[in-house]
Amino acid sequence: MKIVTLAGGVGGAKLAHGLAQILKPEDLTIIVNTGDDFEHYGLYICPDLDTVCYTLAGIANPETGWGRADETWNAIENLSKLGGPDWFKLGDRDLGTHLERTRRLKEGFSLSQITRDFCKAWGIQHTVLPMSDRPVRTFVETQEGELAFQEYFVHRRCEPRVKGFWFDGVDKAEPVRGAREAIQSADAVVICPSNPWVSIDPILATLTPFPLSGRGVGVRVVAVSPIIGGQAVKGPAAKMYRELGIEPSALAVAKHYRDILTGFVLDKVDADLEKQVQGLGVQVFVTNTIMKSHEDRKQLASDVLSFIGTDL
Repeated sequence: MKIVTLAGGVGGAKLAHGLAQILKPEDLTIIVNTGDDFEHYGLYICPDLDTVCYTLAGIANPETGWGRADETWNAIENLSKLGGPDWFKLGDRDLGTHLERTRRLKEGFSLSQITRDFCKAWGIQHTVLPMSDRPVRTFVETQEGELAFQEYFVHRRCEPRVKGFWFDGVDKAEPVRGAREAIQSADAVVICPSNPWVSIDPILATLTPFPLSGRGVGVRVVAVSPIIGGQAVKGPAAKMYRELGIEPSALAVAKHYRDILTGFVLDKVDADLEKQVQGLGVQVFVTNTIMKSHEDRKQLASDVLSFIGTDL
């Protein structure tokens, strides 16, 4: 079975890792959000891309889900002492990634080429693709004005009230080479339990127009809800829904993707929403979607693949 996943953040990285434990390298392609990329300290930083790669490589910080394991903080501590901005924490090991990425970009290498080389160095055999080699930047419209995503997410700790989102540069961006081909040959596209607004929507906007549809046209699409019991497992997704006037729930996530969905995976906590989601014309699978361990990741991945293997 050939699968393409759309991923961003810790939840996306965990399910991608679960799928990678089951599927052969040639059968899994992971397309990662780069809308939250930004330049800081003169370095090109790719938070979602690095989180996915570190997780697949088994070197992610097990406590936070992002950053490197066994990290030290000498550079950022010295930078802060000298009066530099310290709101975005970069560990020493992580810093090496950004230094080398920035150097190669300045030499003319594409982000996808660099990612491929990094994956090889970290022992990652499955294909990881940034959504585009051209920059796309997520901006958050808030009641306090327009904020670049990392300013909103990290510096302002998601505190400003959200009014909307837009993706600068998406009109000029094209999917990275290999993304469309992977989707065309896939048995299904799996939308990981990532934030729909700021992790998945940028990828979908980059892929458009493309035949992703649950209405009999194009490849099958299955999404795993990042909201369980009305709360986001991690991050501000539920807060965003609420501030946009939408009651946060797994049903709200299904409605978010309704135009492209074939199937939807609910957590057992939300089993009572099954018929409402089915009312959208979407098939539903109910299982445990909380991924606290590597075994949880693998089990959820197995459940998703079994769901896809039915008459979905």
